Amino acid sequence: MTSEWHKSSYSSTGGQCVEVREHETGTDVRDSVHPDSSCLSFPLVQWVSLTTHADAV
Repeated sequence: MTSEWHKSSYSSTGGQCVEVREHETGTDVRDSVHPDSSCLSFPLVQWVSLTTHADAV
């Protein structure tokens, strides 16, 4: 069960955004300007750790 790509509500309209797609084993991240390029894949545990620490900053 893979979700669709979406941008954060914090993204600006300037085109410098990333898009994310969540799935049962983690999250994929890609450049919204170059959506056909490769993406970064984070296992669930690493994604939760990253977003938890980012929220604390």
